[in-house]
Amino acid sequence: MPRSTKDECLDDLRRRILSTDLPPGADLDEADLSDHYGMSRTPLREVLQRLQGEGYVQLAQHRGAKVASMDIDVLRTFFQTAPMVYANVARLACENATSAQLGKLKDAQQGFRRAAQGGHPDDAALANHRFHALIGDMAQNPYLVASLSRLQIDHTRLSQTFYRPAAPSEALLVQKAIEQHDAMISALEVRDASMVIDVTLQHWDLSRDRMERYVRPDPLPVDIIPFKDSRNAV
Repeated sequence: MPRSTKDECLDDLRRRILSTDLPPGADLDEADLSDHYGMSRTPLREVLQRLQGEGYVQLAQHRGAKVASMDIDVLRTFFQTAPMVYANVARLACENATSAQLGKLKDAQQGFRRAAQGGHPDDAALANHRFHALIGDMAQNPYLVASLSRLQIDHTRLSQTFYRPAAPSEALLVQKAIEQHDAMISALEVRDASMVIDVTLQHWDLSRDRMERYVRPDPLPVDIIPFKDSRNAV
């Protein structure tokens, strides 16, 4: 691969983690990454330290780097916290959004629409990430934006399954997500805080069920009677 700058490496590692090309908990071998990006160890370690600060990567002394995990404690906190953060970010965005920011949000929505309707799940998840990050910028609150940025890492990784509909009913949910983005933009334009919060929470509920199904799938089928018979057989 051609030699990368630190910014290019940083952006690409973010993308690979969000798309789960580098899955949660995966070890990150510095030698392999150095070869892949054409970088020496020193700038690569600076990139990994930056990613650790943002919540993408975990660094441990003498154990190297690994992609941030999504264990049960992390997911429990995620599902508890996300609606509160999203609702408050939406309210502040409604108060503080500029016309230039709304223009960027509309452009991001067009990219999301193309990816989601075109059946490109990785691109759709990343475009959705950008859409909500822009709403975070509108909020102009560094404390909430820091929380939003960390939440979005796990939300985007979990949402990969949302943008891979396995049935027509699930495809309708993706279309509904597109429509909810449009409704958010409309509410932000007229500064209707109640409406933008309501649509934001509906949007959260839309994807939450699919994400919960991913982390808590239906059990594998068991043929109970033959199992009992074989257990009691001589």
